[in-house]
Amino acid sequence: MNTNTTPTGAGAPALVQAQGVSLNYGKKAALRDVSFTIPKGRVVGLLGHNGAGKTSLMKAMVGLLPVQGELTVMGIRPREDRAALLTQLSYIPDVAVLPRWARVAELIELMARLQPQFSAERARELLRRTSVQLTDKVKTLSKGMVAQTHLALIAAIDAKLMVLDEPTLGLDVISRKNFYEMLIDEWCDGERSVLISTHQVEEVEALLSDVIMLDEGQVVLSISLEDIDQRFVALNHDPAVADAMAAAHPLLRYRDQGRTTSLFDGTPPEHLTGLGQRVRPSLVDLFVALTRNPALNNNKSASA
Repeated sequence: MNTNTTPTGAGAPALVQAQGVSLNYGKKAALRDVSFTIPKGRVVGLLGHNGAGKTSLMKAMVGLLPVQGELTVMGIRPREDRAALLTQLSYIPDVAVLPRWARVAELIELMARLQPQFSAERARELLRRTSVQLTDKVKTLSKGMVAQTHLALIAAIDAKLMVLDEPTLGLDVISRKNFYEMLIDEWCDGERSVLISTHQVEEVEALLSDVIMLDEGQVVLSISLEDIDQRFVALNHDPAVADAMAAAHPLLRYRDQGRTTSLFDGTPPEHLTGLGQRVRPSLVDLFVALTRNPALNNNKSASA
């Protein structure tokens, strides 16, 4: 399997630059020689199985964990100058909570005192997009409303980068849709970038400009969605040509719309291109192809 990575947004000014980043918890490696860039104006999906290193990477980016290697965010070393970093970065962790006793208006007042880059008026403007009232107490809000309130507070900070670690975890599909619509409509402006870690890949794929895939602490792919279409080829084909496809060693074979699809890294042999119809591989299919145990891939190919 070819797992060579292409730096995300190569050639553009980088908001995040990681080169050879490693992180250990005792003898366990959470991140191993991780390298990627995130330029301005991008919406980047961070994908990986549980334990792949996504949360560790995000915590390192906001200065919560020390790493080996070179890691800069907006030109700042996160661990060494976290106070300066947090004036330019917004972060929603996967265990983010708001104080249940507080009213929404009180949260806005608190943020205005704590964060010099925060705009109370901007927060109130964003909340007008929702059904949340300034007089509401957090404990009376649904999970979806709490998530929207949190996003409104974070998005009202004049930052260049937003880091979201499973921001819609536990929300229903409507609440997740509302959250991402608010994020894209009200925060992404072509200058700021977002890094989103999520297991709900299908829901965010249409929002993303780039993707970084982690597997066991290593980057197996860092690429723009535009370049995915150029690099990876998926051929949807009849069962009669399955053996010919398998002989070319595709990354993965899977079922799509009732037919078998073979996914290749690069252009497949010329004699195969006329045996199937080219289709766009989904991020889920590509993620499975690059992060599954090779033995499991072989088993899946044999049964496809």
